Amino acid sequence: MTEISDYESIAGVQSVKLTPYSDDRGTFVETFRKEWFPQRDWGRIQMNVSYSKKGCIRGLHYHHRQVDFWIFIQGEFRVGLHDLRPGSPTSGTSSTIDISSEDRLGLYIPIGVAHGFATKTDVVMTYLVDNYYDTTDENEVAWNDPDIGIDWGVEVTGTSERDRKAPRLKDIPKDELPR
Repeated sequence: MTEISDYESIAGVQSVKLTPYSDDRGTFVETFRKEWFPQRDWGRIQMNVSYSKKGCIRGLHYHHRQVDFWIFIQGEFRVGLHDLRPGSPTSGTSSTIDISSEDRLGLYIPIGVAHGFATKTDVVMTYLVDNYYDTTDENEVAWNDPDIGIDWGVEVTGTSERDRKAPRLKDIPKDELPR
């Protein structure tokens, strides 16, 4: 039976302990069932894969109309989260989670939680989203914003231009943040 746990630091974030089934051929892991997350309509699913080199930071990104479900395939990650939702009991909270692919975890990230990851090694991550790619719902806040204060735990060797140009939280108009 799959174990789903609420992540205590950020309301609505959940970790999923994925169950491996192994034999002499290798290992099989069921990575997603929509009934694990009945709070969402998974009618429009898109699946993506991210390959990243050691020292990379991707994020902090957030959405108004999309949740993410991350599955850590290979390597060591530090996930950074910041709750942007004004009505959330953890609003304004930042947190990190160190995850290795050996942990066989999935991470459910709800709407309004800014999310990103730093790579401690070369990594592969696959992720499901509950909506097709939509440029109007791609938002970011600076990964190194001192007001958010995430300790990424890596020497940063690469970020995207988009992430380098992301605004600080204090510079994002309040009406553009999740509600």
